[in-house]
Amino acid sequence: MLNNAILFLVQTLLGLLTLAFLLRFYFQLTKVSFQNQAAQLIVSVTNFAVKPLRRVLPSIAKLDVSTLVLAFISQLLLALASLWLKGFPLLIAAGSIWPTVLGLALLGIVSMSITLFLYAILIQAVLSWINPHTPLAPILNSLTYPLLRFLRRFIPSAGNIDLSPLVFIIVAQLLLTTILLPLEQRLLMML
Repeated sequence: MLNNAILFLVQTLLGLLTLAFLLRFYFQLTKVSFQNQAAQLIVSVTNFAVKPLRRVLPSIAKLDVSTLVLAFISQLLLALASLWLKGFPLLIAAGSIWPTVLGLALLGIVSMSITLFLYAILIQAVLSWINPHTPLAPILNSLTYPLLRFLRRFIPSAGNIDLSPLVFIIVAQLLLTTILLPLEQRLLMML
């Protein structure tokens, strides 16, 4: 019982940390204004690790490599801690488990990225009906605009209704349930 509580806390904390690093990465990639309080919160939460790592890993072009590496490390720690707390013998396991654990961490990053954009687009769509002038709207618009702009090239509007968010939500759910989840289960079976 105590193991389950610790597992829940570890998954929650490392999941939120990964989310914060990914948000910072995507905010910089999509040029979200860091003048907003939500963006400042993400920066202040992640500065403890990003600033020291930037001295070692500088940005490459527009990609802030340090935040992406930190997100991967968080997912790697999450995968290792989850396996250990579930009773997997990590200390006596052979070195052959490392490709699987690294694959689980990479899969976690991809899955969390898709989920992040899925919820950002969903919240943006709901806010556009309820309160389009909320302080969160500019962040969501900047974050999702490049992706939705790409989809709008192929998906025409139906009257005055933009269907690209709906198409993205459907495609993201399909990717998560038909490709990423079975791939994660297959990796876990390899352990």
